[in-house]
Amino acid sequence: MVQTPINPDTETLSLELPTNIGLYVTQEQFAALSVANRDLKLERNAQGELIVNPPTGWETGQRNFSLTGQLYRWYEENQDLGKAFDSSTGFILPNGATRSPDASWVSQKRWDALTTEQKGTFANICPDFVVELRSSSDRIEPLQAKMREYINNGARLGWLLDPQHRQVEIYQPGSQVKVLENPAQLFGEEVLPAFVLNLRRVWN
Repeated sequence: MVQTPINPDTETLSLELPTNIGLYVTQEQFAALSVANRDLKLERNAQGELIVNPPTGWETGQRNFSLTGQLYRWYEENQDLGKAFDSSTGFILPNGATRSPDASWVSQKRWDALTTEQKGTFANICPDFVVELRSSSDRIEPLQAKMREYINNGARLGWLLDPQHRQVEIYQPGSQVKVLENPAQLFGEEVLPAFVLNLRRVWN
């Protein structure tokens, strides 16, 4: 549903958009929409189509809190390596899409190479590390496509977490997707040295 005021003195009108009709916005329009709708997680694909993600349920929120908290604890001890971000952070990828991973990290070297302009509202960079957490209402195929998009745009490590099936898909450049069944831990490897994600805290 899109709500549009005719002018400042009139009431807001609501427009229902069928799923087969896309709403396309420029980067500038997307930035304005994001400011005006802070309670929604908005994304924009490479073709400029607006993607609206409603607030998550409590289970997904709790799982994401554990995920972000564990990443933050690692980041606190490794701040010189880069910068970590939560699910509210958007990034403009090289292909023009604006994406908001559920958790992400950018190396300090790549972050420092950005100009002040490139570090605008949405940084013009694809994170080195990204995580997507599937909620009960998410279809898996769009999330898998998003993971491939991250890798194709510069990510070095990506995790797709599926709590419903306790399954993890690991994405890396030049490698086949690795599927893990009910793993207890995940390791950041050379991208996030010594980072270990305790999945028992995420699944429960």
